[in-house]
Amino acid sequence: MVISVKTDKSDILALLRSSEDYVSGQQLCKQFGVSRTAVWKAINQLKEDGYEIEAVSHRGYRLLESPDVLSQSEVLSRLTTKWAGRTLHYLEETGSTNIDAKRCAEEGEPHGTTVIAEKQVAGRGRRGRNWESPAGSAIYMTIMLKPDFVPDKASMLTLVMALSVADAIAEKTNLPAGIKWPNDVVVHGKKVCGILTEMNVESDYIQYVVIGVGINVNNAAPEEFPEEIRDKATSLKIESGMTISRAELLERVLVHFEKNYDTFVRTLDLSLLMEAYEARLLNLGREVEVLDPRGAYTGVARGINGTGELLVETENGEMIEVYAGEVSVRGIYGYV
Repeated sequence: MVISVKTDKSDILALLRSSEDYVSGQQLCKQFGVSRTAVWKAINQLKEDGYEIEAVSHRGYRLLESPDVLSQSEVLSRLTTKWAGRTLHYLEETGSTNIDAKRCAEEGEPHGTTVIAEKQVAGRGRRGRNWESPAGSAIYMTIMLKPDFVPDKASMLTLVMALSVADAIAEKTNLPAGIKWPNDVVVHGKKVCGILTEMNVESDYIQYVVIGVGINVNNAAPEEFPEEIRDKATSLKIESGMTISRAELLERVLVHFEKNYDTFVRTLDLSLLMEAYEARLLNLGREVEVLDPRGAYTGVARGINGTGELLVETENGEMIEVYAGEVSVRGIYGYV
């Protein structure tokens, strides 16, 4: 069962974070309609959670430092979105945030409900592959959507999320975040993020879509990745040399996704996002090998079309629209 906690701490945390000076206990009591005792308890709980809060008599409280946590209070205190993540569930450990988000949908929770976890023990990637999910260094999140469009449009949401993650990473780290079509987010030739989109359909009606995102953020060394993917995977910390606030990055992912999703639903295709997506498309202009079950072939990636298929020009000049599905695309000379 997905369990939420009270968000009183997040309200206080948001006010402390937004203030450049001390915030008095009286101001906190007045703003949130609670007693001084309740404020004192919330401040002490935040300290126990790892927040460094200075308390000065006759002046109040001041936030000095925040821990790198993905707690509900930490994420909610940073949120600036209208609907993405506004209903938020945090779990110390879970099997899969996608499964939890599906349960939220079936229990009637609203569009934009988001599940985050410190650790996953049954995470899944594309084609049922296991996704390594240790605690304390990564972001594991799933956003649940209840879109009002036909099911064949839903596959494009994976590209919308890939663009959103890449934009958020570039914004927070200045790293050259790119996309290996359709949805692997890559930095310096190695994967930092995987995305898995699933949906529940009844007749021609989408009951819900869940988009799961796993981002390698503060993994400190290549040895932390399984040997079989060590040459293809990396983290933002390894590539930037900096420790990244996971909560800040997660919040920016939600902000960019909300903006890009709202753009997408205006046309129900990628026409308004193609330019931004292709600006991050690492395959663009490169030789690729298309591993089609009907027979592999090579060509040059020329971009995407309005529905997200990769356009590959073959040696004889034919332009083929490559559908993600069961087809993989890889670089001739490496992962990208």
